[in-house]
Amino acid sequence: MSTVQQFEDLEIWKQARELSKIVYDYTVKENFVKDFKLKDQIRGASGSAMDNIAEGFERGSRLEFINFLAYAKGSCGEVKSQLYRAFDQSYINEEERLRAYNQYNKLSAGISNLISYLNQSPIKGTKFKGRLS
Repeated sequence: MSTVQQFEDLEIWKQARELSKIVYDYTVKENFVKDFKLKDQIRGASGSAMDNIAEGFERGSRLEFINFLAYAKGSCGEVKSQLYRAFDQSYINEEERLRAYNQYNKLSAGISNLISYLNQSPIKGTKFKGRLS
């Protein structure tokens, strides 16, 4: 296993990016694009998941990273809920819903696993290197 040097190396960030791409693909569809509020909300939530993973990583603190991962997981839940609304309004079909849910499930599980790992790690983070305990 190689050491993660930047947030782009994180599998969960890549998964969040993919979920965001899926959302953007869906929200340009004819009916979806006209629902400005839902379109903006779901795009914002999917981007927030990605961005919180990146921001938390860049903070250089294990505890801050865990906190931002929790925000990212919350944003994922928001996307999932909004996908139900999009499906209920027939903006997306069953196949599209399942594609997005599968991506959501991978991402949500990955975030949970990383949070669990970090909670058990003695490493404080890069911003604490060279400091006395």
